[in-house]
Amino acid sequence: MTDLMRYAAALDGARARALPPVEKWNPAYCGELDLVIRRDGLWIHEGTPIGRAPLVRLFSTVLRKEGDRHYLVTPAEKLGIRVEDAPFLAVLMRVEDPGPAQKLVFTTNVGDEVTAGPGHAIDYRASGAERAPYIHVRAGLEAMIARSVFYDLVALGETRDIGGEKLFGVASSGIFYPFGRAGAVFGEP
Repeated sequence: MTDLMRYAAALDGARARALPPVEKWNPAYCGELDLVIRRDGLWIHEGTPIGRAPLVRLFSTVLRKEGDRHYLVTPAEKLGIRVEDAPFLAVLMRVEDPGPAQKLVFTTNVGDEVTAGPGHAIDYRASGAERAPYIHVRAGLEAMIARSVFYDLVALGETRDIGGEKLFGVASSGIFYPFGRAGAVFGEP
């Protein structure tokens, strides 16, 4: 089990707790915190990985995105942090109600659980030098879908003719999320 899977496993039950209303808080900006959320989902404080899953979960619940910047926000403080890509990583996926009404449920490395569908779209786009799938988690915060989970998505994928173009993607909650042209997804012209 990877460290990121341990984060999620150690947080079993975390998603049942209510999130603080960070969008309602308007504290003064207090400066930068030496905290980086790496592209691989690891949280680094002052050069050292944070190994305690409950602490990472706590920080994730007070994370807010404003424009291109991310902040940890409390009622009294707003501290800037650096996020290399998306702040979360979708490390698990399960299928509920297989078939035409299927729902794809993702669990992030910080214990959030989201079902792809209205309000939680899957988007496939450039990430550095490669393309990667993402899912909207909450309030503008996204999770990059881990490569192993993406392979599970590809296994569930299907080709649909949309507007005269054959697109490859997955469906969840009645919405089709294309990854791209059917042949192009797999490197064909």
